[in-house]
Amino acid sequence: MAILLVSGCAPVQKRPDTARSGTSGQQRLCSNAGSVRDGSCQLVGIQEEKVERKHNSKGYRYDGKPAAKTVVASAQPLVAQVRAKPVTPRVYDSIWVRLADQLELQDLANHAEVEDKQAWYAKHPYYLTKVSKRSSRYLHYIMHRLEKRGLPTDLALLPIVESAYDPLAYSHGRAAGLWQFIPSTAKHVGIRQDWWFDGRRDVIDATEAALDYLESLNKRFDGDWLLALAAYNAGSGTVGRAIKKNRARGKGTDFWSLNLPSETEDYVPKFLALVQIYKNPASFNISLPELADTPHFAVVNTGSQIDLAQAAKLADISVDEMYRLNPGFNRWMTSPEGPHRLLVPSESADSFRQRLASIPPEKRISWQQYKVRSGDNLTKIARAHHVDVATIKNNNQLKSSTLQIGQTLLIPDARNGDSLVSGNESTEVVKQFYTVQPGDTLSHIAAQFNTSTKELASWNRLSQKNVIRPGQRLSVWVEKEIDSRMIRKVGYKVRKGDSLARIANRFKVTVNDILEWNKINPSKYLRPGQSLTLYVDITRAGL
Repeated sequence: MAILLVSGCAPVQKRPDTARSGTSGQQRLCSNAGSVRDGSCQLVGIQEEKVERKHNSKGYRYDGKPAAKTVVASAQPLVAQVRAKPVTPRVYDSIWVRLADQLELQDLANHAEVEDKQAWYAKHPYYLTKVSKRSSRYLHYIMHRLEKRGLPTDLALLPIVESAYDPLAYSHGRAAGLWQFIPSTAKHVGIRQDWWFDGRRDVIDATEAALDYLESLNKRFDGDWLLALAAYNAGSGTVGRAIKKNRARGKGTDFWSLNLPSETEDYVPKFLALVQIYKNPASFNISLPELADTPHFAVVNTGSQIDLAQAAKLADISVDEMYRLNPGFNRWMTSPEGPHRLLVPSESADSFRQRLASIPPEKRISWQQYKVRSGDNLTKIARAHHVDVATIKNNNQLKSSTLQIGQTLLIPDARNGDSLVSGNESTEVVKQFYTVQPGDTLSHIAAQFNTSTKELASWNRLSQKNVIRPGQRLSVWVEKEIDSRMIRKVGYKVRKGDSLARIANRFKVTVNDILEWNKINPSKYLRPGQSLTLYVDITRAGL
């Protein structure tokens, strides 16, 4: 995960012993050509549509065309290079061929640690097939940004190590998003996090911030990408201190010589193993899903707040898919402060723009009238309607928090928005338990849960003729509506001083939930280092 860049560390001086073979020591002279994470630049979508931000500044184009790859002249690896003439980009049918053709860090992977990771991936090919399929929404965009900035395209594989290419991934260390920023690092690099929006999960904002951060770490460690990657995981202070300690002892200061945290010592070899595998997946008996070298999404300017359920209907996609393309939004509508942009599938971008243009901004959110009652206050009303106090005050032009009984307030209505996309609700099949009551039969219980007697018997390894007894516990699998954007499976390692109540309170779940999910005996103590599985609402848990 990305750890906070520690300030105040003495810069590592340029010395020959920090050099690497191949391209690892090349100094990239690239600036951030159009950072958007602070809302200060313009985006241009596939249809060349400008997305206006708060200020006019630098911008970039995401038009689906491959970027001209700049070739760096060969020279001393730690000396700043002068850019050579851009090379006309090659056109590819498959994005995997394009990626393999541009990978350049594979020469750094000739180590036993890397071979061990390669062997694991080769033994579990289904994992990379699944992750590669999941990356299809985001890979083209990330490669595009790497090319535009002159950074190694290899870095497009880093989200596999970080998040398995899941923008809704969350770690026990409070890291979130494709690039796994923890809150403090996100704040350090300017990623916005508030009640409405978490830029750590936003595809555009998090990618820009991650590339800024990686580029700065690469410069911090004199162009050495392995040290930069180690610092992305462990922090530049940790890597800097390890280098200083080795230097004082007369030892090597390359990544392989340093004494680093075990997670970091695994992190870099995992990445290099992926570089080798994606360079030639067939040699590892890995089949990648077909994926054309075309943009998956377009960036569309909405110009105002919009109910995401309504936006999903306009784009002819499910609400779940709308959130997977726009995972930074914490609520059921976009933030009043922006970003006033949505990512929508490329093929539906034109029709989405046309439909959106026909809806006035004031009708892009469903509203309800609420009459203030005795005992009400803004905080209570906001919580009941799943909005924040500021939204109620702004929409009703309230200059203070004082309310009058009988006063009518306009409040955004999530329920009306959800009804716009009937048939698009997400569901999952979950396991529940039923305790047999006196007079129950398998057929009665099956009817109660809208299933068949045969299925119920099968789930519990019973014959349909078996007699069931009061008090007997039966497993029942039922279809349950979920908001797949909110609920995520989280792995958590118990820390010293933790208790079930403390963990439950932190993640806004119940103690009974934790006991059930992990089959824990409540009479036994938790142990530091013990692994727990939690299912948490990432927008409520203060992650």
